[in-house]
Amino acid sequence: MLGTVFDIKEFALHDGEGIRTTVFMKGCPLRCAWCHNPEGLSKEPELYLKQNGCTACGLCKRGCAHEDCKPFGRCLHICPGDLVSVSGKVWSAGELAEKLLSDSGILNSSGGGITVSGGEPLMQHAFVTELLSLLRGKVHRTLETSGFASEEVFRSVAAECDFIIMDIKLADDDEHKKYTGQSNALIFKNASWLKSSKISHLFRTPLIPGITDTEENLTAISSIVGEDKLELLPYNTLAPAKYESVGRTFPSYINQTCAKLPDLKLFKNARIRK
Repeated sequence: MLGTVFDIKEFALHDGEGIRTTVFMKGCPLRCAWCHNPEGLSKEPELYLKQNGCTACGLCKRGCAHEDCKPFGRCLHICPGDLVSVSGKVWSAGELAEKLLSDSGILNSSGGGITVSGGEPLMQHAFVTELLSLLRGKVHRTLETSGFASEEVFRSVAAECDFIIMDIKLADDDEHKKYTGQSNALIFKNASWLKSSKISHLFRTPLIPGITDTEENLTAISSIVGEDKLELLPYNTLAPAKYESVGRTFPSYINQTCAKLPDLKLFKNARIRK
């Protein structure tokens, strides 16, 4: 089984317990207005042009004979600042599992493991299921997901997980459609099943100024999460800088100031990421 990955981050500290290697799967069915990984939205490999340091010399736009450059209309190898690359590499599940397990010693000794994130990893559920099955019993396996997938897909992937981190962004369905492009009905169905399952899990809410950090939204999310653990993520103000690199535009209406931190008394079992 083949899958497309846009990044592999080693020594990650915020994608589960301990030291972890996080695999970022490409493709996402949501279009969150504040997305901090725009290079993970498309399912296909795409050109990634780092803007910081570019002198507009034009060397990458000149013709070249490299086969790997032809699909992108740029030379991927000539930039003096190494600013031109492709976001998205195709792996087989076996090859990726072998790479990830090469660090299993340090990951296991730290109480960490492997986290599969995105994008939305459930978009490549068959690949992710096979990958997680190859890691079973050798390293701790965590899935980071929006939960936006059919109940069948969600449960089949969850069966291969030791831990699940699931987003709950907006409680109101109309607001969810407005800011992510999709209803939250499937997400809540899967969240309800996860709460009743025996799989260890954590819910997360990104704090987006004026959108998700409102008392109304957070109070509703508190009611949904109940006694389960919830982590509140401060807004990532560095996100907009990535958009131009993949030919996208960050929405001008998104407030890029820091979100207001909520009163934790609203919640039964919540923490704010430091």
